[in-house]
Amino acid sequence: MADEQTWNAARLIPTSGINGAEEQERRATSALLAVMEAVREFSRSLLGPLGAPAGHVETYIEVPFDLPDGRRIYPDGLIRVKRASKEWTALVEVKTGANTLGPDQLEQYLDVARDRGYDYLITISNELPAAAGSHPTVVDRRKLRKVTMHHYSWTEILSHAVLQRQFRGVADPDQSWILGELIRYLEHPKSGAMEFDDMGPSWVPVREAVSTGTLRSSDKTAVDVALRFDALLRFACLRLGRRLGTEVVPVSTRAESQDPTLRTNALAHQLIEEGVLSGEIRIPNAISPMRVVADLRASKVTCSFDIDAPRTGRALTRINWLLRQLKAAPDSTRVEAFAFRSRTAMAELLRDAREAPAKLVGEPGKDLKSFTVARTFTMGSKRGAGRGGFIDSVLDAVETSYEELGQVLKPWAAAPPRFRDQDEVEVDPSVSKSLVSTAMSSVDESSAP
Repeated sequence: MADEQTWNAARLIPTSGINGAEEQERRATSALLAVMEAVREFSRSLLGPLGAPAGHVETYIEVPFDLPDGRRIYPDGLIRVKRASKEWTALVEVKTGANTLGPDQLEQYLDVARDRGYDYLITISNELPAAAGSHPTVVDRRKLRKVTMHHYSWTEILSHAVLQRQFRGVADPDQSWILGELIRYLEHPKSGAMEFDDMGPSWVPVREAVSTGTLRSSDKTAVDVALRFDALLRFACLRLGRRLGTEVVPVSTRAESQDPTLRTNALAHQLIEEGVLSGEIRIPNAISPMRVVADLRASKVTCSFDIDAPRTGRALTRINWLLRQLKAAPDSTRVEAFAFRSRTAMAELLRDAREAPAKLVGEPGKDLKSFTVARTFTMGSKRGAGRGGFIDSVLDAVETSYEELGQVLKPWAAAPPRFRDQDEVEVDPSVSKSLVSTAMSSVDESSAP
């Protein structure tokens, strides 16, 4: 029986026998498309937002197409969805490992899709675009007039699969098992579906230039690091969303959503001027977006939440209301209290605020408006993932801060009015004789004129 512990379980999608990038890519493509055809809920979660109807899904791999110049090309896959008279078709191009999408190849596939009246070109790779809806590969925009191009990272594919199986549900038990096999495959290192694990070649020189104060506005490396940081925030959202079973997204303005370069340029400017990278993450029903600030000069990562103070009670009462919510938070948590019509905030570590809450009151007579609660962590310096790396220090900071702060903070709500007993009404005896009673018993016939 002891020998059985070393046996390998049979898998629907095995990772054994993968020799080289070509085999890795072909197996990942075939596995993904086959599961999309088999598991209706999973394919709907991926294709529904792209406009595909809720119909029968057909998938194919390495479909040949002849070009006008006599060459034959083979996109990695094709997806067709049919419902009644409506038909929706997309070509699929897949990369695994560190391989990246090439513009020339994508433009050829866009031409094929246009000539045949297909709707989409879907690309899948380990590349994480900095902004949702953007594409990591720049192509001739004229090619996109009749065909839409959409990108999924493998991390995003895996997140969709986990959310569907563990939280949203799959009606058929056999299909749920099949989706679980895809999840196991994509989570295996040999699948080529890597997680975000590199801040890029610009990270070390930018980090050193920030430390020495020599990073200039003309340095294009600042833009590269800004793009990578936003990609890291998106990866953090996907990973946190998988754990929570909900959609977690980076916060962006409407202008930034329409033109991602606005966000990138602003972040690069902030890095050059302040040595800081920052962004916000929106978690459903959390007290506020989580603000993430990586200070390269101080080598610190800070995650914080904002919370409105109660609208009633004295300042000390409002502070104690917050401290009760933070009873399990670490002593090193920082609490800032903001008052109305005041430009400064009172800040204390939680251990000191617990001992003397009055330290957060500030100027007497001014009501408290809001609080900021923050956790600060040591920032990793290495460009890659793993111990001592910047990536892991940010991911750990995000998840720890949500666990210790984000999931416990709740907004204040006014208590509903309640009935009061007669003996609760306090009347000053010295003036009671001069007052007219308003009790119902005083309004009777004997008092009528």
